[in-house]
Amino acid sequence: MNIIDIINKKRKCGILTDEEIKYVIDGYLNGEIKDYQMSSLLMAILINDMDNSEIYSLTKYMAESGDRLDLSPLGDNVVDKHSTGGVGDKTTLIVAPIAASCGVKVAKMSGRGLGHTGGTIDKLEAIPGFTVNLTEEEFINQVNDIGVAITSQTENIAIADKKIYALRDVTGTVESIPLIASSIMSKKIALGAKKLVLDVKVGKGALIKNITDAKRLSNLMISIGRENHIEVICVLTNMDIPLGNNIGNALEVSEAIEILKDHKQGHLRDLCVELASHMVSLGLNISYEEAKEKVLNNLDNGEAYNKLLELIKYQHGNIDELPVESNKYEIKSMTKGYLVDIDAYKLGVLSMSLGAGRKNKEDTIDYSAGIIVNKNIDDYVNVGDIVMTLYTNKEITEIDNSIFKISDEKIENNKLIYEIIK
Repeated sequence: MNIIDIINKKRKCGILTDEEIKYVIDGYLNGEIKDYQMSSLLMAILINDMDNSEIYSLTKYMAESGDRLDLSPLGDNVVDKHSTGGVGDKTTLIVAPIAASCGVKVAKMSGRGLGHTGGTIDKLEAIPGFTVNLTEEEFINQVNDIGVAITSQTENIAIADKKIYALRDVTGTVESIPLIASSIMSKKIALGAKKLVLDVKVGKGALIKNITDAKRLSNLMISIGRENHIEVICVLTNMDIPLGNNIGNALEVSEAIEILKDHKQGHLRDLCVELASHMVSLGLNISYEEAKEKVLNNLDNGEAYNKLLELIKYQHGNIDELPVESNKYEIKSMTKGYLVDIDAYKLGVLSMSLGAGRKNKEDTIDYSAGIIVNKNIDDYVNVGDIVMTLYTNKEITEIDNSIFKISDEKIENNKLIYEIIK
């Protein structure tokens, strides 16, 4: 058995055996299989797909490639949440404190940005002093003490996924459904959570572009969860337009704070209420309606915001010193009418080019860089109105005018949640 034969087999649409997939994961971990060889296999998987047996094997061996956490000492009300990635997606920063304030224990392991999509750990690192690397003992103790902890993927959890995740980001293989499913679920299996809410993003700004693929991914992850005694709920949500108005790490932290202070309405808040309500329902074993009432109460009475402050303090962050970019550029509309579309993908790429994301594994993020979208869908825009503000240390050369679409008429349907699959 050798990696060249395996690459060629997948290149020719063959089905890899359980033994071959184990060989690949073991070989990549011990250095026998090189980055360029794994990159070739990942591209073959992206192009030719995997069947369920291959995905189950890949997930299993990635989960087994490191330590496994035992969260049973935390009790039965532990719930995890994960998003498949989108532009302006800062929901974890909002829903984790909300759910924890309602009595659910949130043990959250998050990742960095992938492609044009942002990562929760990058956003948290925008908070000066915030510790994203918790030991297993610190992680468990913190969830016990305050009900919530957010950590980066530790060195010893799903080690193979961590290596493959970083490689996917720079090899154009981030949009493969088998690789997305196995990456997410291997981490969840290794982390030990038995209840999981998944925000499956669908649309131009997401890794998954259409409802058909989103349903396949959701059913795959639910099936993998069932095989590993994890109860999974998938919420399919609109990512054709960015989530909220702020894109970029420190900017998104600021917007999350505004939501938790209950100072801002709109799609971002609506989605966070939905996700948090499912988490609370799962964690406390109560109806969705009862859970939603708790969520809304804690947004209104300040308990959710106080839990965020507690989380930040516990992980040594200083929310009062978020980096602020001194250079800003205001982009103005050259036409008038109703704003009917905002291309989330193009905004994600633009934000990355401003310094808010990575084009290569070694790139350094400018945590203050990013975009504020100054208008919302169905707002009326006049000539000369500011439609977005860019923050960057880099030189701005040209802006794609097709990011915003303006029409004489409002749009009739701007659906936020497409479907809930259990």
